[in-house]
Amino acid sequence: MKTITLTCFVVLIMACAVSAAAGESKVLAPGAKLEKLAGGFEFTEGPAVDPAGNVLFTDQPNNRIMKWSTDAKLSTFMQPSGRANGMFFDRKGNLLACADEKNELWSIAPDDKITVLVKEYQGKPLNGPNDVWSAPDGTIYFTDPFYKRPWWTHDKMPQDGQHVYRLSADRQKLVRVAEDLKQPNGIIGTPDGKTLFVADIGAGKTYRYDIQPDGSLANKKLFCESGSDGVTLDSEGNLYLTGKGVPVFDKTGQKIEQIDVPESWSANVCIGGKDRKTLFITASKGFYGIALRVKGAAQGK
Repeated sequence: MKTITLTCFVVLIMACAVSAAAGESKVLAPGAKLEKLAGGFEFTEGPAVDPAGNVLFTDQPNNRIMKWSTDAKLSTFMQPSGRANGMFFDRKGNLLACADEKNELWSIAPDDKITVLVKEYQGKPLNGPNDVWSAPDGTIYFTDPFYKRPWWTHDKMPQDGQHVYRLSADRQKLVRVAEDLKQPNGIIGTPDGKTLFVADIGAGKTYRYDIQPDGSLANKKLFCESGSDGVTLDSEGNLYLTGKGVPVFDKTGQKIEQIDVPESWSANVCIGGKDRKTLFITASKGFYGIALRVKGAAQGK
């Protein structure tokens, strides 16, 4: 009888420990489980949430932009799509897209009209815009690494390095704002427009910068010893990185979560849905979602 009682006590303690561990997540909703929402893609990238909470993402090798609606329906938003990669909605509802078929940065209006915002710097083609973020004032920041694409006829980097650029809100001035990174990739800023995060995937590090009143960057600081493909922020300032699953870091740069994804590579993330509390993950041939406790940062509003 004592043995049975002791055994039951141990089982109870273990159950409580498991329950406590499951409830320890600082970002996931209680009981949240990763769900594969759609599959059969060649390579998914660039998720972006629109003002209604719908999520658009790219299937770059198949030259299309897909739409996952708030009522869980999948449709093709645009095809061809300029080989769009990273994307972001600005505060006017335009979809900014890194269209690297011709190394351009696009703005896709709500009526689907395409405007080429940028295609070169100082008379030379860009390397291949990869990821993009729009500040509250309309200023655009984007990364321009070099990844040789099978649809290009050139195999050499057009620019003298892999840099971060700023396009003025009036779309008249393009300047480099970071020239000392190895291979900048993921990029995101805070909703107040004061801080910019840039993931240097080539160096395996992510940095944070102070955005100055004139749009320039200052006070570069190492945020974490981890690079990333794509990044996003939640309302509490936690930064979500990608690569092998989705590691999550708090505002101090400490890792607080690891979301495993059953794909070889997780390329990018955004937080959307009707309540802005679902983390969407573009991972290789799949598109995934998981419920969060926290909302996404108030981007694009």
